[in-house]
Amino acid sequence: MAVTTQNSTEYGNTVAVPVVFNSTSDMHGRVRIAHFTCTQSGVGDATSSVALFKLPAGKVRLLMPTFWAYINWTTASATLDLGWDAYTAQDGTTTAADPNGLIDGLDVDTVGAFSGYNEEFISTIGTGLTALNGYTVTFESKDGVLIRATSQDQALADGDDLVGYIMYVID
Repeated sequence: MAVTTQNSTEYGNTVAVPVVFNSTSDMHGRVRIAHFTCTQSGVGDATSSVALFKLPAGKVRLLMPTFWAYINWTTASATLDLGWDAYTAQDGTTTAADPNGLIDGLDVDTVGAFSGYNEEFISTIGTGLTALNGYTVTFESKDGVLIRATSQDQALADGDDLVGYIMYVID
């Protein structure tokens, strides 16, 4: 074997000739926060959802490890899915909705705080998110991307709470 010295893709871009500019969602972007607060008004049947926030248009990297939420969904066996509505990509094509693209079946039967850093959370992470992409997802949209929480299997009770935040990188 031999000792090697390698560059990350992003650093390699900066020393390439000619220089390749990294997207600001990858290097030197600004971290922003999206905060959400929802108290369920009336009973919602299974598959009821909450539109939490809309990411801005352009190239945005959502940082799932920064997700934090207090969830008080009181129906027994409740699970939370987190995903996005259909949106228009920068090239004008439609990207399909994926109601569980970020979180798939997070057990919220017990009221409490959930963080992007705990093992239970990572075990429910959406299919496109892996350790290899740092549990992040990049959206490139013309008009922004609406992020939505859904209770797939159980009804939502009047007064159920969902409060939290997530960070993302842009420009």
